[in-house]
Amino acid sequence: MSLKSFLAKQFAKSIYKKTKSWADNPIETQQKVFEDIIRQAKNTQFGIDHHFDSINTFHDFSKKVPIRDYEALKQYVDRVVQGEENVLWKGKPLYFAKTSGTTSGAKYIPLTKESMPFHIEAARNAILHYIHETGNADFVNGKMIFLQGSPILEEKNGIQLGRLSGIVAHFVPKYLQKNRMPTFETNCIEDWETKVDAIVEETFHEDMTVISGIPSWVQMYFEKLQQKGAKPVGELFKNFNLFIYGGVNFEPYRAKFENLIGRKVDSIELFPASEGFFAYQDSQKEKGMLLLLNSGIFYEFIKSDEFFTESPRRYTIGEVELNVNYVLIISTNAGLWGYNIGDTVQFTSLKPYRVIVSGRIKHFISAFGEHVIGKEVEHALKQAMGNTSIQINEFTVAPQITPSDGLPYHEWFIEFENEPENEVAFAEAIDNAMRTQNTYYDDLIVGKVLQKLVVTKVAKNGFQEYMKSIGKLGGQNKIPRLSNDRTIADLLKRE
Repeated sequence: MSLKSFLAKQFAKSIYKKTKSWADNPIETQQKVFEDIIRQAKNTQFGIDHHFDSINTFHDFSKKVPIRDYEALKQYVDRVVQGEENVLWKGKPLYFAKTSGTTSGAKYIPLTKESMPFHIEAARNAILHYIHETGNADFVNGKMIFLQGSPILEEKNGIQLGRLSGIVAHFVPKYLQKNRMPTFETNCIEDWETKVDAIVEETFHEDMTVISGIPSWVQMYFEKLQQKGAKPVGELFKNFNLFIYGGVNFEPYRAKFENLIGRKVDSIELFPASEGFFAYQDSQKEKGMLLLLNSGIFYEFIKSDEFFTESPRRYTIGEVELNVNYVLIISTNAGLWGYNIGDTVQFTSLKPYRVIVSGRIKHFISAFGEHVIGKEVEHALKQAMGNTSIQINEFTVAPQITPSDGLPYHEWFIEFENEPENEVAFAEAIDNAMRTQNTYYDDLIVGKVLQKLVVTKVAKNGFQEYMKSIGKLGGQNKIPRLSNDRTIADLLKRE
């Protein structure tokens, strides 16, 4: 055993004990977080507007602070972006994580000196829990790759901004710098296909032991490695035994990955977002990810089937149940209050509290991390139709992750009443409208992770036949505008 492996095991043991101390006292841990963030934000503009000085209990908080999404919080965020201090959190943020918005273009999520360390520690601790449970630490002697966005940052009113993964790249611990790949210069390449080619060249002859990234992006890397080496990735990297991922569901990719690697490898799932690092897989034996209750985030949960009622009940950690779909609501030490991030979770364990990400509160596509929502596809279609004579009866959209040829794409199933004269131009118009609305989708097209969308015509009454086949014809039943899998798509193709 190398000295580095020995030290990693000792560090892992220490972190495991610290984690267990708060995980064994979840309600007290969350109460402490609640009291701390309310106290620190009491004199901010948001705290004054919502009478934080008179909040002593969660009941007080839920009465004074309504549930909000980004659009509802935007009036405060805009003031922070303009450089104003003490608005949502004391002082100014360290960074803005720039993400795709739903109705207002880019979103600027604040990262503060209080919140930033938890983004770094959570990813580290996920690996340390793996070491503690499995005893496997030899990988720390090899090379590790983290496929991520460019670390080049912009500046807005004295505050740096960029993609979260690019910001995090600036916080890699010194003891990992020698092991970390790719080089900073390669990481700064904007075009994804060019970047992956450069990463392949840099890593091909290295002893890669840990590989991390969004599955769709890592898949492209693996495919290029296999093409160059004419052998499975697991033979190129004989000591590669740990894959770390987050952002999208890995299951659709798992069989493809095992084929590309040539064998099974252990994996660790993460639940990070610009708004906070919420959970990580702490055990290879248990289902779900450990919810991080001590990371400066106070959690609330609303049952998804009650979410759109007039006054849905807001549950705290001590009130949740197993296998119930909850909308995740957060208040954080970065100044997000009663904030709906849009994700739904289910608890797989209450001792300790572990969750799985069950989806979004609305239909969506995020097979590649693009977070496409219903409003975007409806607007894109309307814009593409414009003043033409095109008429449609129904449509739905699904990802095609494993096409027989070329890059993956979004497949639009459309039943036309009046068809477009130029189908290629019509598809192009929809694609352009989507790219204008959704920066993640645009990034994937520009980076050649996705090809432009494909329109597939559905036969007359095809959607009706589909609904009939599943026993949902008529009434208030509707075709989902978006699906994150191929269930509907595959049935439509059979019609």
